[in-house]
Amino acid sequence: MLGMLGAGAAGLAAAPGLQRGWEDFLAAASEVDATGLTGLLPNPGGFRYYSVVGSVPHKDETNYALTVGGLVERPKTYTLDQLRALPRTRVVHDVECTDGWRVEKTPFDGVKLADILDDAGVRSSGAAVRFTCFDGAYSESLTLEQARRPDVLVALTMQDKPITHAHGGPVRLYVAPMYFYKSAKWLSGISVTDKVVPGYWEERGYAVDGWLDGADRRSDAV
Repeated sequence: MLGMLGAGAAGLAAAPGLQRGWEDFLAAASEVDATGLTGLLPNPGGFRYYSVVGSVPHKDETNYALTVGGLVERPKTYTLDQLRALPRTRVVHDVECTDGWRVEKTPFDGVKLADILDDAGVRSSGAAVRFTCFDGAYSESLTLEQARRPDVLVALTMQDKPITHAHGGPVRLYVAPMYFYKSAKWLSGISVTDKVVPGYWEERGYAVDGWLDGADRRSDAV
């Protein structure tokens, strides 16, 4: 495996135009790499591929679904085409990971999470939002106030392209003012809860509120 990874990295250095092939290589390698070693490799755009499980199923227009439930008046299920048809918002912000890497001025496009919550009708007892993912392991949470910020998206594109499987697609959460672990990949469920439920990384010692240094924490900030 290490030999394969080294060869892939060398090939990328020799041919920068192979970005798409390198993304596919990382995704394929992750399917057989339960050790997480692929998470140590840089992606051409500055991102790194990382999965908390050994294999993640692929979803597309034929089988993707996003469920919205919990403490809401109108539970919803969205197909990928239905999400794409909703009003869209573009957010450009630096992406920063706790591992130390950063990608400046990254554009994301998608549906404001606040719009999806409004469509479902949050009950008065709702205080937080929990996110689950189709890898079967990843989860995250935000307070309801955080979730309603205009720079929190159910994202459909990244860097002006559909979000690839390797980057958590076809749909992922994007929480612009927080560290990237809060932006859950492979998003499949949104549930309104009466309290914050610590997510996958919070259960392993990460901060529940993963604000970036200097982030404007006002609920209406962009």
